[in-house]
Parts: sequence; C-alpha cells; structure tokens
Amino acid sequence: MAQLFEPGALPREPARIIPGVVHLPAWLAPETQSRLVIGARAHARGPAAMRRPVLRSGQMSVWMTTLGLWFHTDPYRYSSRTPDGTPVPPVPGFLSDLARGALADAARHAPELGPWVENYRADTALINYYPPGSRMGMHRDDTELSDAPVVSFSIGDSAIFRIATVAGQTRPWRDVPLESGDVLVFGGPARLAFHGVPRLIADTTPDGCGLTEGRINITVRQVTA
Repeated sequence: MAQLFEPGALPREPARIIPGVVHLPAWLAPETQSRLVIGARAHARGPAAMRRPVLRSGQMSVWMTTLGLWFHTDPYRYSSRTPDGTPVPPVPGFLSDLARGALADAARHAPELGPWVENYRADTALINYYPPGSRMGMHRDDTELSDAPVVSFSIGDSAIFRIATVAGQTRPWRDVPLESGDVLVFGGPARLAFHGVPRLIADTTPDGCGLTEGRINITVRQVTA
C-alpha cells in the first residue's frame, strides 16, 4: 500500500474528494511557486517573523507566520498585531487574486462552493513551514467568524493531507497526497472538518519551486463575514 502515497501514484486530475473538498493538482506554475517562496522568506525575516507556536499539547514542529491578521494560539484568535505588538503586513493582492482564482476553479468541481466565489475576501494568510520530518496534528479551523472556504497552497516536499469529518478526528478519513503546486480548497459541509498533515514525503521537492527541502503551506482565509 505504500506506493499509493508516492508522488504521481494517483491520477493527477482535479477531483472533488468529498462534498466541499476539491484537490487541484499542479495548479501553481513553478514560477508562481518560486514567487510565493521568495515573498514568504522576505516576510519571515521581517518584524512579523516565523515562530514555532506553543499549544496546550506542546510546541509545534511547524514554523508559522501570518499576513493580514495574526493568528494567536493562546487563546485562539486573530488580531492586527503580533504578540509583541508588531503590525501585521496586509495580504498581497497577488496572493488574494490567486486564492480567488483557485476558489472559482474549485467551485466548478464542487458547486456547493459556488456561493462564496463572487465576494470572497482574503483577510489573512497563514504561512507554515514544515521542516523535514515535521507534521501537523488533527484540528479544525473554527476561529474564523466567516464560513467561507479555506484555500491551501502547497510548495516543496509532498505531504499527506488527512481529512476526517466534522464530528471527530478519527476514522473515517481520507488521505490526499499533495505535491508541490497543488491547491486544496475546503468549505461548505467540510468547512469545519478535522484535518491534519501526518507526514511529509522526504526528498520530493521539485526543481524550480524555490525550496530545496521541506514544505511551505499557505492557507488563505476570510475571517469576518
């Protein structure tokens, strides 16, 4: 069964995974991936620098920063400033346009996402860097006041994205291999589904994406209704 999770082992066509969840393989061109990585690096080295959040369960293995609004983890909330009072730079128009375009494409495969396409607003973008060997535990994105879909961009090493149900973190779940350039959109009936990244697939970063190892995941969200 291991070969099922290797890059390219599954059909690389747009797919509605479950109601509300759409996988758009290779949606980001290599030059767009590189541009996003350059922007993420510049932002991560600025005043709103990357950090490893500490949760009740311990320190995360993933590094995080945000654009637009800062995502606080104790307690979970958004604000316009980092914990040390630094103003958070806005979400670039380039990234907002990408998110709106991806949502529009996803809605062609999942009509239940359609109601949010016209007025979708990118209030915040969480930039997560996954070093080799890192993971993200099961959780759900329920801090936002808006129920608009989340648009997630993957760059670098391939990863296994696991999505369960709204009811809980355990089976049944679906594992979706995400490669560099892939986009995953989830909303509608799956907007509050539990999800996580149980593992990366080592040494799968493609040439030209801007990374040599690890994974950058950028999730764009509309926070307010």
